[in-house]
Amino acid sequence: MVNGAHPGDLTRRTLLGGMALALLPRNAVAAGSSSGPRLAAIDWAMAETAAMLGHPPAAIAELRGLRRLLDTHVPLDTVDLGLRGSPNLEALSLVAPDLILSSNYYATFAPKLERIAPVFSQSIFVPSEPVLPKAMELIASMSERMDLPELGQNTERAAADAIASLSRRVQSWSSRPFLLIEIGDPRHVRVYGTDSLFGGMIEAIGLRNAWGAGTRFSFAAPVPMENIVQFPDAWLVITGDIPVQTENGLSRSALWNAVPPVRAGRVLRIGDMNGFGGMPSALQFARELTRSLEERG
Repeated sequence: MVNGAHPGDLTRRTLLGGMALALLPRNAVAAGSSSGPRLAAIDWAMAETAAMLGHPPAAIAELRGLRRLLDTHVPLDTVDLGLRGSPNLEALSLVAPDLILSSNYYATFAPKLERIAPVFSQSIFVPSEPVLPKAMELIASMSERMDLPELGQNTERAAADAIASLSRRVQSWSSRPFLLIEIGDPRHVRVYGTDSLFGGMIEAIGLRNAWGAGTRFSFAAPVPMENIVQFPDAWLVITGDIPVQTENGLSRSALWNAVPPVRAGRVLRIGDMNGFGGMPSALQFARELTRSLEERG
């Protein structure tokens, strides 16, 4: 349980709790609560999960970037704390949070954060380990830390129901292999493995990740473009925005146009989203992929 709430913040907290529903994935709405701690978030996966629980943080690091990647509304009065790797501690102090949400990525400045407020940190990205179960576990552990266990249970059920619903919608595609990639330049891609958020979600909805291994590097394996040739029957799922210069290079690339899935027109583009997020980003990815598959019939 988090103590030290500020009485003057109750009206603001009630407003944020009500607005939180706008942040929830459309297929995983949880019942929010106006009670609970005033939060600030350094880590995006933690920020997303708090919002999914109906308690969007009053302050978030790199807020503009998160707004760009999320497909739902972030409250307008949310404070931007600057860079995740170097948050503005003065701004954080002025927010006066009851609890700061962080992760192992920012452990080096945890002592500075702890001088402002208690820190709740949990890691969901661990090399060679599946991410999605950890993202689901974070819902429960965060709700427990906020002394709202029932809210966590309801949110977990909503997320599981959303995954089951998406799984039914893509059932006819279950026998086909999918290769999830992000294109860096005309000659290199990053492939999402089994230890990535998106790799875990594609399997959770009953589809097959053609890259059936971990990655050992940022949970997306950097590989030469020609490696895609090893998956002639796969559907390519491209995440992330492709720079204009790279896009032009691909259109002229004999290598890219010779890749079997490209030559056969088995390419899906689902836009930019947070590969290092929590369950909301995982569900957003699954919804966009499902929509793209349904459009293909």
